[in-house]
Amino acid sequence: MDHKLVPKVELIPIHRINIVNPRVRNRKVFDSITQNIAQVGLKRPITVSKRDDNDGPMYDLVCGQGRLEAYRDLGQEEIPALVVDADTDDCMIMSLVENLARRQHRAIDLLQDIDGLKHRGYDDLEIARKTGLTPEYVRGVGGLLARGEHRLLRAVEAGQIPLTVAVDIAECPDTDVQHALQQAYENKLLRGKRLLTAKRLVELRRTRGKGLRVNSGARANSSMSSTALLRAFQQDTEKKRMMIRKADLARNKLIFIGEALKTLFADEHFVTLLRAEGLNTLPRNLADRVQA
Repeated sequence: MDHKLVPKVELIPIHRINIVNPRVRNRKVFDSITQNIAQVGLKRPITVSKRDDNDGPMYDLVCGQGRLEAYRDLGQEEIPALVVDADTDDCMIMSLVENLARRQHRAIDLLQDIDGLKHRGYDDLEIARKTGLTPEYVRGVGGLLARGEHRLLRAVEAGQIPLTVAVDIAECPDTDVQHALQQAYENKLLRGKRLLTAKRLVELRRTRGKGLRVNSGARANSSMSSTALLRAFQQDTEKKRMMIRKADLARNKLIFIGEALKTLFADEHFVTLLRAEGLNTLPRNLADRVQA
């Protein structure tokens, strides 16, 4: 057996590791990883690929971003790493395959990886062949990314709507979106709560745009149009009117009940009957209102 082909575990300086395929991490999950490493140590080394640099060897991360960042947060300067022989493009592929192999991977990671591979020049068939995804899935995600449909992508990530439905919504005009939802319902792709969620998503997409609001100091360049603002104002106004109507209805019912009880308690025969049945008492608040 050629021992040169067997990857070995080395202690690698953290500052010399480059994350070629960074992902946004769930803070709760990351804190759990950090706490676990602090208590029991690193159970599994990260995987890196070595490359030469003017200042010495550098390493591209293949998998283990969470463990690497946890080590860094714990103040460690070195981390155990499995060193493999791969170029930068291969690292991207290996990272994506590792992400696909997770038992509970996040769909947003796949979307980011597909986007990164497309920007590196891979076409849909190449990405599908390298990752094991279907060309239709890769093509659908690429189409949503190209259209800036981040709101729909987030819904796909969360499992709220299937990718095929998201693609149908993105490709059809606004006037035909309801028809797309109806088709999804008839094809049993959207039912119950998922259908209601999809309708709310479509309304948000129509009033607030395809993209998601970014929490930054500056306002987004693509502000809402005057028509969208007017529509949002009218909808908010209608909600408040509905609340007022419900409040008036409840008040009128209370007045009617109060007057009816006053009339009944003014009838001595009715009061005697209630007293005989042991029903002649009322809750304090209601009694005070009737007496008033």
